[in-house]
Amino acid sequence: MPIIQLSNVTKDYALGETLVSALRGVDFSVEKGEFLSIIGPSGSGKTTLLNIIGCIDTATTGSVMISDQEITKMNDEGRTDLRLYKIGFIFQTFNLIAVLNVLENIEFPLLLMDKLSKEEIRKRAQEHADAVGLTQYTHHRPSELSGGQRQRVAIARALVTNPDIVLADEPTANLDSKTGATILQLMQHLNETQKTTFIFSTHDPEVLQYARRIVKIKDGRIVES
Repeated sequence: MPIIQLSNVTKDYALGETLVSALRGVDFSVEKGEFLSIIGPSGSGKTTLLNIIGCIDTATTGSVMISDQEITKMNDEGRTDLRLYKIGFIFQTFNLIAVLNVLENIEFPLLLMDKLSKEEIRKRAQEHADAVGLTQYTHHRPSELSGGQRQRVAIARALVTNPDIVLADEPTANLDSKTGATILQLMQHLNETQKTTFIFSTHDPEVLQYARRIVKIKDGRIVES
């Protein structure tokens, strides 16, 4: 059973009086542990597809199954819980909280879960900071870090809840090529060692050498896999 299964998914947006179709009948499945890239030009539907998989947005029509759960039939609370417990996000703009230091940013999703003791939260956050090479920077705030370091914080925060799926929207877009390669190698290592499913969108051909499977999207449709 795939960990992600989309069947005939559409997504329409109203832009004034115009209806814009961002996704048009998408059929798409992902097996557990895949390291997959979604590629396509700007405006092709990459981010919309990730947002629907990640329960940030909802499909207009069609079926979306995540970890054997039909999310199109869930209420907002159900989707929020699924997003918190099953899915990690890595955004191209990092989305770190400016007033929190590295360790506190990594801890944040665990605090929302409200399941672990303060000691366990701190221990797990420290382990993930170590795993992404930020041991020496845990008390720095985002403004004191380089772009690559901020992206490492974002990766640690995405993984600290032990999600089944990590979604990365253009994870190297704001990084130089050397730093971007380091970030992708780190994601690859975590995929291999923790069997986490990684899906990342890109329009950078250099990024594709890291993907084990490439899905091409154009004008809201999957055109090649």
